[in-house]
Amino acid sequence: MIRVLLADDQHLVREALAALLGLEPDIEVAGQVGRGDEVAGAVARLRPDVVLLDIEMPGLDGLSAAAELTSVRVIILTTFGRPGYLRRAIDAGVAGFVVKDARAGELADAVRRVHAGERVFDRELSAASVTAGSNPLTSRERDVLRAAGDGGTIADIARRLYLSDGTVRNYLSSAIGKLGARNRAEAARTAESKGWL
Repeated sequence: MIRVLLADDQHLVREALAALLGLEPDIEVAGQVGRGDEVAGAVARLRPDVVLLDIEMPGLDGLSAAAELTSVRVIILTTFGRPGYLRRAIDAGVAGFVVKDARAGELADAVRRVHAGERVFDRELSAASVTAGSNPLTSRERDVLRAAGDGGTIADIARRLYLSDGTVRNYLSSAIGKLGARNRAEAARTAESKGWL
C-alpha cells in the first residue's frame, strides 16, 4: 500500500480527495491536515510515502512546507497552475505538480509514479514555465510587492517589514521596472499571476 498524507485547507476538497484516493486498491490515506504548519509533524507521526500539498494554506504555504520535507516524496496539488509556482516547487524539491482540474485517475497515477521514484509535472504548465522565464524579482522585492498588494501605504509596508520608507520605495520602483508595470498594484497583480509571489 502507498500511504498518502493530504494537506489542504479546504475541508470539502480534502475529504473528496481522500474518498477518491481511498477507492484505489493500492493507495491508503494515512492522514489529513488543514494547515501548512501541521505538515512536518504529521509526516513525522504518520510516516506517509507521499504527501499531497496544496499551495495556499494557513500557517505555512505548501511550497515552504515542501522545502522542509526531506524524507518523503511530495506532490503539489493546486488550483493555481502558474509557471512561477512550478519553478518554486521544483526548487523546493517536489517530485510532482498536478493541477486540481486533473482527472482522479491522473492523480492516482501521479501518486503511483512519484512513489516509484519518478517525477511527474503537468505538461501544459511545464511548457508555460519554460516560455514565462525565471522570476526576475529578488526575495525582498517579492516581500514588498506582496505587502503592497494588500493596499497599505508606503509607511504601512515599511513598518510591517521593518524597513525605511525610502527602502520600500526603492524596492517597489525596482520591481515595477523589472515587471514593466505602470504602478505597484499592477506589478503585484503581474507577479501574482505568474506565481512569483
